[in-house]
Amino acid sequence: MPEQTRPNILFLFTDDQRFDTIHALGNPEIHTPHLDTLVRRGMAFTNAYIMGGSCPAVCMPSRAMLMTGRTLYHLEAQGQAIPEEHTLLGEALQAAGYVTFGTGKWHNGPRAYARSFTAGAEIFFGGMDDHWNVPACDFDPTGRYDNARPFIRDPFATNQVTYRHVDHVQPGKHSSELFSEAAVAFLNSYRDAAPFLMYVSFMAPHDPRTMPREFLDMVDAASLDMPPNFAPQHPFDNGELTVRDELLAGFPRTPEEIRRHNAEYYAMISHLDLQIGRILEALDRRGWRDNTIIVLAGDNGLAIGRHGLMGKQNLYDHSLHVPLLMCGPGIPAGHRTDTYAYLLDIYPTLCDLAGVPIPDTVEGRSLVPALHHQATRVRKSLWFAYRNCQRAVQDDRYKLIEYVVEGQRTTQLFDLQQDPWEVRNLAGDPALASTVARLREQLADRSGELDDDQPDQGQDFWAGFAG
Repeated sequence: MPEQTRPNILFLFTDDQRFDTIHALGNPEIHTPHLDTLVRRGMAFTNAYIMGGSCPAVCMPSRAMLMTGRTLYHLEAQGQAIPEEHTLLGEALQAAGYVTFGTGKWHNGPRAYARSFTAGAEIFFGGMDDHWNVPACDFDPTGRYDNARPFIRDPFATNQVTYRHVDHVQPGKHSSELFSEAAVAFLNSYRDAAPFLMYVSFMAPHDPRTMPREFLDMVDAASLDMPPNFAPQHPFDNGELTVRDELLAGFPRTPEEIRRHNAEYYAMISHLDLQIGRILEALDRRGWRDNTIIVLAGDNGLAIGRHGLMGKQNLYDHSLHVPLLMCGPGIPAGHRTDTYAYLLDIYPTLCDLAGVPIPDTVEGRSLVPALHHQATRVRKSLWFAYRNCQRAVQDDRYKLIEYVVEGQRTTQLFDLQQDPWEVRNLAGDPALASTVARLREQLADRSGELDDDQPDQGQDFWAGFAG
């Protein structure tokens, strides 16, 4: 292959992986040797976040923000439909001469997938499914993907028929292996002179958490530590206590059940880690390590017992905080930065690293300054939203969460320096009244900038908040 003027890009995206599930970043209870290698070879962004969710399937808008570089309420149809005028990451790279390959989960519709990729395999158009029987599509160069047929595959519903775009199922092939094998096959066969973007979007560790038994045997559930913010139940109605995710465990939550869930969660990630290792080995065999930017990120976090919750339909740190690793040309090895970042910042960062113009539709900020100087603050504060019931803002010291549920307002204030587990609510402390007022003003200002007060978005929240 002739020498390329632009780097290849390998983007590894995981589903429901919380930020604290990498051994090398401080979790001794999990086995992730290949993710640990990426930590050693590159930069770890230890304060990477999603912006929140406009629907219970938080990963849908999260993935749309990632692929468009746009903020939560500047998307359409809750992240499923991506307007033509929003340039997708794959489109921007195609315009710069990249071959773009996509495999795995795509939760933003066939049209957006077709716009993004010039090649692909084993495409899953959906949110979740049986890991051992994935309804997958072959790549269609026409971009039509009209082969939808009834497909019953919801393990949490009875006799529910859903229509999926599906060409085939490989029974008994785990999703993580299915997608990693498609990625390895692409790398082994690639002969084009152009650089490539390879987007590998895993379904793991999203439930139902099933994996080869040997990975579950690696975790001793009984010995797992319980997080300091474990609670049998959430202290008040947050507006989303009976969503599907919250029904995965009994009420009240028990330490024994939460340990079992965490053991399965860790086992899923360890199995996923092995499949990532196979992709990295295939990249190395082709001799492309030094000319490939590798990104590992997750689409959202997960509670699994923290604050008495199980899912990601909340604005606590465990559900917003995600892993983000980058390594490759132009990225220092073995470094970490604690600058605040959103997933939507990855798009302009990759454009900068590849020397590709950033489209005008992109709202994210390039993280390249933080790659060169770890102390650089790309963002000084973060804003979050969940549906019409929760809003939050945090700076380098405090986090304010506001709830409006059936006309009832609840406020939480956490000191992130003294209480990173978000356990002690300080909203009622008279000494911090000015802090609450300041953050409320910041929350309202930022919400206005992000068009959070529009109909079908945050209008109902702010009406209730004002009332």
